[in-house]
Amino acid sequence: MSTVDRGRSTVDRGRSTIARGRTPKAPGSQGRPSKILSSRTRTRLAAGTLLAPFFALFTVAMIVPVGYALWLSLFTEKQSGLGFDGPRTVFDGLGNYASALGDQAFRDGFRVLLGYCALYLPLMIGGAIVLALLLDTALARARRFFQLALFLPHAIPGLIAALIWIYLYTPQLSPVVAAMEAGGVGFDFFSSAGTLPSIVNIALWQWLGYNVVIFYAALQAVDRSLLEAATVDGAGNWRIAFSVKLPLIRSSLVMVVLFTVIGSLQLFTEPLILSRGSGSAVTSTWTPNMYAYSAAFERNDYGLAAAASVLIALVAAALSFVVTRFTNRRKEARP
Repeated sequence: MSTVDRGRSTVDRGRSTIARGRTPKAPGSQGRPSKILSSRTRTRLAAGTLLAPFFALFTVAMIVPVGYALWLSLFTEKQSGLGFDGPRTVFDGLGNYASALGDQAFRDGFRVLLGYCALYLPLMIGGAIVLALLLDTALARARRFFQLALFLPHAIPGLIAALIWIYLYTPQLSPVVAAMEAGGVGFDFFSSAGTLPSIVNIALWQWLGYNVVIFYAALQAVDRSLLEAATVDGAGNWRIAFSVKLPLIRSSLVMVVLFTVIGSLQLFTEPLILSRGSGSAVTSTWTPNMYAYSAAFERNDYGLAAAASVLIALVAAALSFVVTRFTNRRKEARP
């Protein structure tokens, strides 16, 4: 066969292949997997690579401790025989949970938290909103200075802040108590009636500026054309603040309320330090967290401490669900 005939035969085979809807493959390409990844596959690989460190850290720092606490709460230590062999760990089921719920000290801790939240939440949320609105007004001066001054206490560790306030609460040491006594005002910060306001004051001093910064950042993101339109319509500063600004930062309000409620359930450092004061009315089981701490490190009952911790976590989850559910309902109810 001549060269021309062979060329024509090749062309005819190519046309036949195209006519049947198949694209001719390059020589040597058969049997080799494609090395070109689709854009979706590359996106998934990139997302998995970026999220892998987070999930690894979340597993080690959250899932594993929670799982270990759940497992530990199902066991207790009991003496075997006459007690010569020492305590042995036995499966107790829900016995630790029943013991925690049946303990009056544990239940009283939640009553203390209820009073703490009733006093702390309005002062915290209301004070942060008012200060953020004042900073957002056009009449405010030295905004950055006041932002820094309000946020600075949050940069101080809670332990150090509690120690500072213990000094300010202690008679014969505190200039605050001396000034109050000189003015004829007598108040015992360590008494049963003064303990709760004293702890609320410490928490406000430490966390108020943090929430002010959150609200102020949300207010700065509000569209100024809406405020100008409200001003043109004759709305005053109070009307603009509570009818325009606050509804537009509702998501920030919900977040702060949710975090504040969860933080209130974790009340531990301030009352623990305050209990070291002379004549303090704070006991070792004053809050649920202090109860779990006392069970673990004073009574060496780790199963009871784990059960108490799980119950506290369940209460926090339930309150978080209630807060988010309530806010979502209000959002759906609004026209």
